[in-house]
Amino acid sequence: MNWGTKIIIVFSVFVTGIVFMVFKASKQNMDLVVPDYYEQELQYQQVIDAQKRAAALNSLVQCKVQNDSIQIILPQEMLDKRITGNVWLYCIANKKRDIQQNFTTLNGKISFPVTAVNKGAHDVKINWEAEGEQYFFEQKLFIQ
Repeated sequence: MNWGTKIIIVFSVFVTGIVFMVFKASKQNMDLVVPDYYEQELQYQQVIDAQKRAAALNSLVQCKVQNDSIQIILPQEMLDKRITGNVWLYCIANKKRDIQQNFTTLNGKISFPVTAVNKGAHDVKINWEAEGEQYFFEQKLFIQ
């Protein structure tokens, strides 16, 4: 085998590899976390302020999986207040597995059935309002 044949073989393998990688890359799913990320980024200071207010409370939000449900317990300061908010279970791997649910509570407890949530790793993002103040809490949660 002469050197010209070897060059053609190496070049052919290289081109085949590049074509394969382009094909695989074109099939990759590229979901955005949220479609209006730019508008949300402009208002991110409000999220930072809400996180600081939530961190300043005497206790943290508790998120845990018990039996067949996800239990979210807000801090003690929130127990006797009318609270409205939103819980977002964000699945990093697949946007179709995300769950968003609005809630209103007077006792500071929120519950979701596990059957409504796909198993795996999720980021739990909780926005809530109590007495005109916004709060935000985020935690990683693994559902088995």
